[in-house]
Amino acid sequence: MLGEQGFITDIKHACFRTASRTDKGVSALGNVCAFNTSTLKEEIIPKLTENISEIFVYGIQLVDSVFYPRYATRRDYRYYLRRDDLDSDAVRAAAALFTGEHNFQNFARVEPLKNPVRTIDRIVITEQEPFFVIDFSAQTYLWNQIRRIISALKKAGDGTLTLEKIRYALDHPEQRVDFQVAPPEPLILKEVVYDFSFEYMKGYAKKLAVFEQALTSSL
Repeated sequence: MLGEQGFITDIKHACFRTASRTDKGVSALGNVCAFNTSTLKEEIIPKLTENISEIFVYGIQLVDSVFYPRYATRRDYRYYLRRDDLDSDAVRAAAALFTGEHNFQNFARVEPLKNPVRTIDRIVITEQEPFFVIDFSAQTYLWNQIRRIISALKKAGDGTLTLEKIRYALDHPEQRVDFQVAPPEPLILKEVVYDFSFEYMKGYAKKLAVFEQALTSSL
């Protein structure tokens, strides 16, 4: 895409890199990429939006040469969990156990030599029929971390998993347990945040809302 528009002519010199990877089946409404280009900033978004329907480019910013998009200050994810007959109080109580710093060995697919300790700043749950809309905020995540947490929340909500067992799994990562992995399709990377602001195109928020509604309509 960038090469076709003439923004990148040499891959090595362009140093293309992205902020976040997502599991297969997970959607992204707010990922960030960085690359070197001689194209004027004002020309990039108009050219990218001319003939592309699969990707919506809505923000841009000039950064210095040492900027690396993976070093974000915060990443926000959203999961649409079907309410069905889940106990709302149990789901919320279980979610509260995961905020703060924990060893998530039992709630992630931890790669070799990867530190399993992470901090989740916030988990906010709202109800939007027919879903629990569950928003996560943290600087970094482990592979499958959110989907494994969601699986535990669902099991707490249907009564097949107690809060005590979840707490024990967090407090005793050396005792391996597996609460399974929730499906990837209801998970959305909402935003990647840095210590600077992007310049956004007019009307982008409304278009993002339309995209998100289209995603949830198929769940």
